Amino acid sequence: MRALWSGVLQFGLVVLPVKLFSATEEHRVRLRKVHAADGGRVQHRRFCEAEDREIPYEEVGRGWELSDGRLVPLSDQDLERLPLATRHVVQVLGFVPWQDIDPISFSRPYYVGPDGPPADRPYALLVEALARTGQTGVCKVAVRSRERIALLRPHHGILILHTLLWQDELRDPGDLAPSTPVTDRELELAEVLMRELPGVGVGQLRDEYRQALEDLVAAKLSGDELAAPPEPVPAVDLMAALQESVRAARAHQGG
Repeated sequence: MRALWSGVLQFGLVVLPVKLFSATEEHRVRLRKVHAADGGRVQHRRFCEAEDREIPYEEVGRGWELSDGRLVPLSDQDLERLPLATRHVVQVLGFVPWQDIDPISFSRPYYVGPDGPPADRPYALLVEALARTGQTGVCKVAVRSRERIALLRPHHGILILHTLLWQDELRDPGDLAPSTPVTDRELELAEVLMRELPGVGVGQLRDEYRQALEDLVAAKLSGDELAAPPEPVPAVDLMAALQESVRAARAHQGG
């Protein structure tokens, strides 16, 4: 893996050099953009408004837009001088129990690796201390041009840094919660169904979207028709649906 961030991790007066590595790699199915009328590829060109011409990628930079619409160009050297401590420091601000953090805030996970032999001992100490106490470190760090609050936790002998969304990035759900009450009997049956359904091995689940897309493409090329999968039908009688679900789950377990 290639490090995408390097700096130091600081808790109290303990400072150790670390590197961050992306902990995940999404395997997306990328569809090409085409002109719907004739199937031609759609190209995105980099066009300079000031010079009224297309420019190569090497000439593309970044800039800050002012309220009046003017742009202030910012070079990589300018951004290196950004007066932000968290650009090169993961500052541990304190510790909280892992379960106190609402998962809705989770953004991206990163592996934290010690950067050089002098960091090994304090790194191992922090891993063990977090594992023994069940605590997670609350940090601030700037990764990929964004400052984030983050959580530092142990995982199989290494540290993982989970960046979090800021509170103003979480949407208010409004009035999505239903107002219809449920009965005690319905709740009891739902709990029975949850106990009777088999456990799920998340690691054994597979993404079937790509295969379905390949089947669709093959069908279009051959002129065949694909059979649509049956769609679930909402239950009219909730109690009857719960009771039948419990019976089916018990029969599956018994079989």
